[in-house]
Amino acid sequence: MDLKDSVRQYIIENFLFGDESILESNSMSLLDGGIIDSVGVMELVAFLEQDFEIVVADEDLIPENLDSVDNLAAFIEKRKSTL
Repeated sequence: MDLKDSVRQYIIENFLFGDESILESNSMSLLDGGIIDSVGVMELVAFLEQDFEIVVADEDLIPENLDSVDNLAAFIEKRKSTL
């Protein structure tokens, strides 16, 4: 399973209770689409830090990093490349 698939699967299982039809595309805004809220962002950060062994700093908590599957995958790749 590639990076985007892993992130997408986590979101579907943990925020959409298995209903993948709600997440129309990997570029869909998770916040604007009502998929995650501020508490969901914290859950998502915990998942990223645990599963991908990265650190998400406070300044990283911006939509450009966390608001879609595409943004999340790019953020993970960028963070892992700096390790």
